[in-house]
Amino acid sequence: MAYQYVFHAQAPPVRVEEYKAKDAMAQSQVREPWPAGGGGTRVRGTGVGWMGLGSGERLASSYDLVEQMHYLYVRVVKARGLPVSAVTGGCNPYVEVRLGNYRGTTRYYERKATPEWNQVFAFSRERVQATVLEVFVRDKDAVARDDYVGKVAFDVGEVPMRVPPDSPLAPQWYRLENVRDGEVMLAVWVGTQADEAFADAWHADAASVRGGDGVAAVQSTRSKVYVTPKLWYLRLSVLEAQDVIPILAGAGDKGRHAEVFAKVQVGGVMLRTKPSSARGLTSLAWNEELVFVVAEPFDEPAVLIVEARVHPGKDEIVGRAVLPLTLFEKRLDQRGAATQSQWFSLEPFGHPLRLPEATFAGRVHLRGCLEGAFHVMDEPTMYASDTRPTARQLCRPPIGVLEVGVLGAQGLAPMKTVDGRGTTDAYCVAKYGQKWVRTRTVVDSCSPRWNEQYTWEVYDPCTVLTLAVFDNCHIGNAAAGNGGALKDQRIGKVRIRLSALEMDKVYTNAHQLVVLHPSGVRKNGDICLAVRLTCLSLASVVCLYGQPLLPKMHYIQPFTIAQLDGLRRQAMSIIAVRLSRAEPPLRREVVEYMLDADSHLWSIRRSKANFFRVTALLSGAASTVRWLADLCHWRNPATTILVHLLFVTLVCFPELILPTMFLYMSTIGVWNYRRRARRPPQMDVRLSCAEVTHPDELDEELDTFPTSRPNDVVRVRYDRLRSVAGRIQTVVGDVATQGERVRSLLTWRDPRATTLFTVFCLVAAVVSYVTPFRVVALVAGLYLLRHPRFRSRMPSAAGNFFKRLPSRADTMI
Repeated sequence: MAYQYVFHAQAPPVRVEEYKAKDAMAQSQVREPWPAGGGGTRVRGTGVGWMGLGSGERLASSYDLVEQMHYLYVRVVKARGLPVSAVTGGCNPYVEVRLGNYRGTTRYYERKATPEWNQVFAFSRERVQATVLEVFVRDKDAVARDDYVGKVAFDVGEVPMRVPPDSPLAPQWYRLENVRDGEVMLAVWVGTQADEAFADAWHADAASVRGGDGVAAVQSTRSKVYVTPKLWYLRLSVLEAQDVIPILAGAGDKGRHAEVFAKVQVGGVMLRTKPSSARGLTSLAWNEELVFVVAEPFDEPAVLIVEARVHPGKDEIVGRAVLPLTLFEKRLDQRGAATQSQWFSLEPFGHPLRLPEATFAGRVHLRGCLEGAFHVMDEPTMYASDTRPTARQLCRPPIGVLEVGVLGAQGLAPMKTVDGRGTTDAYCVAKYGQKWVRTRTVVDSCSPRWNEQYTWEVYDPCTVLTLAVFDNCHIGNAAAGNGGALKDQRIGKVRIRLSALEMDKVYTNAHQLVVLHPSGVRKNGDICLAVRLTCLSLASVVCLYGQPLLPKMHYIQPFTIAQLDGLRRQAMSIIAVRLSRAEPPLRREVVEYMLDADSHLWSIRRSKANFFRVTALLSGAASTVRWLADLCHWRNPATTILVHLLFVTLVCFPELILPTMFLYMSTIGVWNYRRRARRPPQMDVRLSCAEVTHPDELDEELDTFPTSRPNDVVRVRYDRLRSVAGRIQTVVGDVATQGERVRSLLTWRDPRATTLFTVFCLVAAVVSYVTPFRVVALVAGLYLLRHPRFRSRMPSAAGNFFKRLPSRADTMI
């Protein structure tokens, strides 16, 4: 029997005025949020209890980063002894739980006197002021709406309190009023969001759920934890084929042999080899390696297809072989050549020269293995949240635990319009490693309060936690007529690098939610998070900084950049499909946004932002050059004299150069300690060049691939791309020219220039040999720092000589 559960919204809208004083945030980018259960930024006391870090042992969390929210839980288990209706000749029972103006109902059973529901209802004590809880057992086919079979009433003030890790409250049989033998089994208690029944309960907060499919809409409001499947690299080497009947090309090609390819398809991904090299009339060779991403359980086989191109644009299948992935060996080291190769028979598949009853089309020689020593990347390396290899035997033990309290959000922008007013049904998704979490959806609120806490094991501190807030598209009148056509809208994203967090310290901050839109950048409010990173041994964390970030197989047998991009897209597609099959599903657009699926696409905004990042990086060197120029021109005589004294001292005592340099850097590090960041970094709109970007550039960035815009718009964007690429081309050409001039010093591109440079190097070698190095360094330094009176405004001879050197630019077409 399918669920037919409905919450009827009869309660008034949520009153948020009483929380505004506590929830108000300042207008700056980093704001002080409302106080959490763990307090502000404080040193952890006994927040996290460690049960050990060995194999099979687990980490414990005290659930103290968030505010406790009390709920009245009602578990409706079953009923018995229900009377038979005189009107319908049977009983179609269901249970209605009523608390004040909130009313929730279970599914009903047809003609069943002993139904079992096992449903849990949760009512927030902050929103309900009733003193009596009523549980009605009703008949669906009752004549009068207010008729009921029986009821049980509870005094809310007498309901017992349960605090985990106490065992669940045992349900009891309660006699129904006005029914002789009718009883219902219930359990009623008061708990918090740390209760085990919280995630699967039907919340009264979702009483105003709207939508075409009420059951699916209510289910989509639940909080859930998702785990991505274990991903492997399938390395398949297509070596050769034998006993393959040749296919000849057309008469126009004088009966030559057709080009034969081998294609391998795994799931929705297909890769093809290059044309084969013929060893004989029926023997072919490829010796090419193909790599795929596969997920456990290996329910989809690999299909190898041998095709021949008989005409341009026309391919005919010679044969195929279905290869279950369980046939391939799981490899945990670099034993590539030691993997056993196998022969597989090809099945005929529509070959025109073979009889219909033929069952053999040749055989193919393959070598395949499942790579377990690699980490399958499903997100950009710079935002990686996990770097462990696939095989658990090769994984390091965890070095700590990450606790995240998703407190709430403030000032969210309305994402949809219902009954003429803007509203938002927000939920938060967090991803770290293989564990994804999704909070419950707070219905019809621009200031949702989740107060849910989650825990992850940490294996490397140089990883990133990603969180994002979405609007639930299943809820609202707009979703009723479109089914699954709508997508969950993005509200904003937050990234927190764990290495920026101090150990055993709670960070409770508000993070700005920003999202790009074709009309410009949108600031959609703030999300408040409480984050704590705890470790058992600081020495184990420090030792990780000297170890490779990725497993060693990434360095022993590295993939190319093109391979990594393709494999990452395969991994993202597999994860999106698997998580969309959960209940409730984590939709594809959510997974792609969390994994930055469009990070490889062209964007003028990103190009500008990266250019400004490089400029800011080089600004320090440019400042040093300007400072040195000021010294050489004696802009500040006192500073120049001090530099002269330091320079002469270091030349006379060269053993002080390295100690002085290291002491200077350590002093700068200690001096900058007082300027260290007190909070995790925020999403920087200015750094991303999001505020000054033209709307058309944003529309181009958010366009689909391939494009869905009309031809005239694409033409304008193409011309703009040519203009930007032309400037980049000029800069790259200038850099290449300077490098080629350095190379031309000794390549005799200009015989006279090379002769002069060779003679100069010979003279310099003799002079530096007979002259002490201290004298050479002292003379060169004093000449560089000479007074402007001894300087000329004309370029130096060395600069003039270098600018006259040839480059390869004059040989380009």
